[in-house]
Amino acid sequence: MDEVAAAIADPVRREILVLLRAGPRSAGDLAGRFPISRPAVSRHLRVLRDSGLVRDELVGRQRFYRLDPAPLARLTEWLAQFGEPSGWAHRLDALETEVYRTRRERQARDAPDRTGEMTA
Repeated sequence: MDEVAAAIADPVRREILVLLRAGPRSAGDLAGRFPISRPAVSRHLRVLRDSGLVRDELVGRQRFYRLDPAPLARLTEWLAQFGEPSGWAHRLDALETEVYRTRRERQARDAPDRTGEMTA
């Protein structure tokens, strides 16, 4: 997970991941989209490959890269513990609170008073 977090810390690598989301791209195509040298893009691609975020395939004389989002899932799961509950989770928590409040009120209303008679 640390390797994935380090890999996505760089804005160029994040942009490469966004580009690969649309589908495989050649190394040359990716390098042409950045105002940095091809060797610099190659280093970024190597970091992404080493972290498992991209896979590469040699087709003829071209190397194609494709996104592998699986390592991001582990990071996403870990990060989720710090987020707000989802809309549904929040609504279900509110429903549970209301159910318990209603039960307490009903039990208090239906409980016999000190003389043994039911209140109502």
